[in-house]
Amino acid sequence: MLSKSIAAKMPELKDKLRSAALKKKPDEFIKECLSNAVIMAFLISILAVLALLKLELNPALAIVVFIIVFFILFALFLKRLDVMINKRAREIDRDVLFAGRFLLVKLNSGKPLINSIIDASKSYGVASKYFMEIVQDIDLGTPMEEALQNAYKHTPSKKFKKILFQINNALKIGVDVSLSLENTLEEISQEQLIEIQRYGKKLNSLTMFYMLAAIVVPSLGITLFSVIASMVSITVDMSLFAVVLFFLALVQFVFLSIFKSIRPNLNI
Repeated sequence: MLSKSIAAKMPELKDKLRSAALKKKPDEFIKECLSNAVIMAFLISILAVLALLKLELNPALAIVVFIIVFFILFALFLKRLDVMINKRAREIDRDVLFAGRFLLVKLNSGKPLINSIIDASKSYGVASKYFMEIVQDIDLGTPMEEALQNAYKHTPSKKFKKILFQINNALKIGVDVSLSLENTLEEISQEQLIEIQRYGKKLNSLTMFYMLAAIVVPSLGITLFSVIASMVSITVDMSLFAVVLFFLALVQFVFLSIFKSIRPNLNI
């Protein structure tokens, strides 16, 4: 099958599916992407045929449109997997410090590691479901060290990788897990503090630029234009103000998007 041959040329796809928490085989995922791409490319090609007929052009050009659109959509559907992985990474990073501290409290209270992980999987927060995946792996008969190694291999979060690596490494060496975990959490906490400090510096400069570009310049510009227009008898109608309002709204939207994009991915 075509889907199997394509999946065979993408050996990293299996790990990506696991990282995205998609319970599908690589060939099944490729088959789904191919089907969706064919259907959407066919629908767009029908619209292309109608447009070509109206423009009195050769309808056969729709075949070229179909091929181009198919490959573009297929690539986009494959890229959707990376988007899902990045989304999971952001979810874990946002909650990883609290989840790690919860696990540390359980360990310091005298509970065994496996019981602490089970309690963490039942705790509040997004990260609990990622501990649940480890618990489910252990329930299926996988040794705890191997389950932690599998979670380390497939988690998309670098911060969660650090926690799992230190726990698994401490188990292999035979040292106190809580001590290694505490040091790792302190390191993650310092990294998040640096992210907040960088965000503060970016926010100060961006806020000044926002005040200048989105408030001062438009206000002064409209005032000066109104004065000049009245002096030289330029007719100003509502359409001009509508255009100005549109660009002001666009500027506001752009700045809001920038503010949101630079915000640290932290659950404070």
